[in-house]
Amino acid sequence: MSQFPKPIVDEAQGSLSASLPGSPPVSETVPVLRPRLPSADRLLPYLRRIDATRTYSNHGPLVLEFEERLAKHLRLGPRSVVATSSGTAALVGAILAVAGRPTGKRRYAVVPAYTFVATPIAVEQCGYSPYLADIDPLTWMLDPAAIPAHPERDLIGLVVPVSPFGRPVPLEPWLRFRDVTGIPVVIDAAASFEGISDAPARLLGDIPIALSFHATKSFATGEGGGVVTSNSALAERVVQALNFGFYGSRDSQLASTNGKMSEYHAAVGLAELDAWDDKRMALEAVAQRYRQRLGEAGLADRFFGAPEIAGCYCLFWCKDRNEAARVQVSLERHRIDFRLWYGAGVHRHTYFAEAIRQPLEVTGATAPCILGLPVAPDLSETAITRVAAALAAAF
Repeated sequence: MSQFPKPIVDEAQGSLSASLPGSPPVSETVPVLRPRLPSADRLLPYLRRIDATRTYSNHGPLVLEFEERLAKHLRLGPRSVVATSSGTAALVGAILAVAGRPTGKRRYAVVPAYTFVATPIAVEQCGYSPYLADIDPLTWMLDPAAIPAHPERDLIGLVVPVSPFGRPVPLEPWLRFRDVTGIPVVIDAAASFEGISDAPARLLGDIPIALSFHATKSFATGEGGGVVTSNSALAERVVQALNFGFYGSRDSQLASTNGKMSEYHAAVGLAELDAWDDKRMALEAVAQRYRQRLGEAGLADRFFGAPEIAGCYCLFWCKDRNEAARVQVSLERHRIDFRLWYGAGVHRHTYFAEAIRQPLEVTGATAPCILGLPVAPDLSETAITRVAAALAAAF
């Protein structure tokens, strides 16, 4: 996918077209990600409903149905899900609803340095300056116990924990953190739809979580997202924050933007829900086949996949930068596409190079070593075998 930068490899160590002895036949590159959304036939009944109502946006009937079905799927009550135009919009709406724009000296938002850049971009759009923090080496997440000792605690107006690769953020520690410190918390749970669906009682509450339904996610509407919270009053504020500050009148009453989901994206979401169980099982089957093939190569302990993380990710962990470089070269030789999904960390992006930050030793050691492997609901056994052979060849 061209929107994600490819890792740098040392071309002197091997050309892209080279093949290794004993490798599977190389006819074409195995792409890193091939999303699959509902077909035109599955969409058609919903599109006809749009034609009939001639309602296209502004909380139309399909959006309301989509929100209701999502809430039921997550075993929540009504008015607990707000559909949004993107995952970033969901994050912005949740932040504005919970914390508003910064006032006084509390201008910083703590975000992990190991995340996709949408997280710091969203907090900046809300008026906060991102303060990049390091991650726990085992969970790849922020540690709530470390924030109270933060050297700039009195300047922190917001904390945004991130669910890395769809691994859900435990709610209870952040509830305690919020209650003890008084600092608002919003969870960037972009790819965590599967995880929170499995344990909503443990993972959902009145701390809002922002989901992404981008085409690259397991559950997708093409473009879109949602905010989930058990607090219906908070959900109403999210709706208002994403509707120009309007709620029940044409009076803009709070800091806001426009982040509503259209009826067309809701149509995709409803069709996605209709066959969600089948799609999820297909993604989990891909992860299981990876485990089998990599187990045969003695590399099963390096693999992360569903259900531990979201099904739209299949990850290979390298022990250090040198090993990661060898693996990248081997994947390139076998014409296997791959990604460092979070790049080298937020601080390595040009725009955020000067962002204030703590020492980032764990991020620096982790980011180059987590490689995204090819994944698709219909990824073939041949493709998985090629990937496993390329990984094994690096060792």
